Amino acid sequence: MTVEDTPLDTTQSDSEPDFDGVDLSDLPPEIEAKTRQLAKQAYVNDLAATLAAVPRPINWRTLPPDDLEHELLDLNAWVDWLRHTYGLPAQVVPPMWHRHPELLWELSALRQHWLFCFDPQSKGNQALAWHHDFAIARERLRDWVTISGTRLDRDRATRITPWPGGETDDWTDTNTVERPVTERTNDFLTFVEEQVTGRQAEQDAVIREITNIDWSDQP
Repeated sequence: MTVEDTPLDTTQSDSEPDFDGVDLSDLPPEIEAKTRQLAKQAYVNDLAATLAAVPRPINWRTLPPDDLEHELLDLNAWVDWLRHTYGLPAQVVPPMWHRHPELLWELSALRQHWLFCFDPQSKGNQALAWHHDFAIARERLRDWVTISGTRLDRDRATRITPWPGGETDDWTDTNTVERPVTERTNDFLTFVEEQVTGRQAEQDAVIREITNIDWSDQP
């Protein structure tokens, strides 16, 4: 039964509060009842949509440019909350985590797990489950930080070990020169801009490749 098919309730109790602080008493009874009914249905629909949203793993390799920017900003805000809430040292979450894919993927997975465990529909024991996994994740984060070489006051790109005869022709060794960390927020915003611009270029290249296909040559 739809909202339109539902009989109007014109027997509104005098004790029922006005909807959302708006005085509807001056409206004709039928219009007042219809207004309340539509407002309540909209609230139910919004609530259902909110509760039905299940956090999914984020594939950073395939996000469109706009989604990439949105997710990076959200992750950064969550990581900032995490390190302040739990007093995490730079050995676990360093300032330049965003410059190291291994840390970005690990922290992203941890955030999605947190969103799932603290969802309003989750079971009561999910908070404990997340803290259990958080303890394990902190050990992995320490390993990643050690391997990457990033620190509180200085940063370098994670070293990649080239395989003899195993790299592509256009592969270049990573620049691992250390640089001081002074303006972390500005660096993060620059990083986001770089990533979005690069992803947009990738997307444009794919579109150009598709549109330049001579379909007459296709089987």
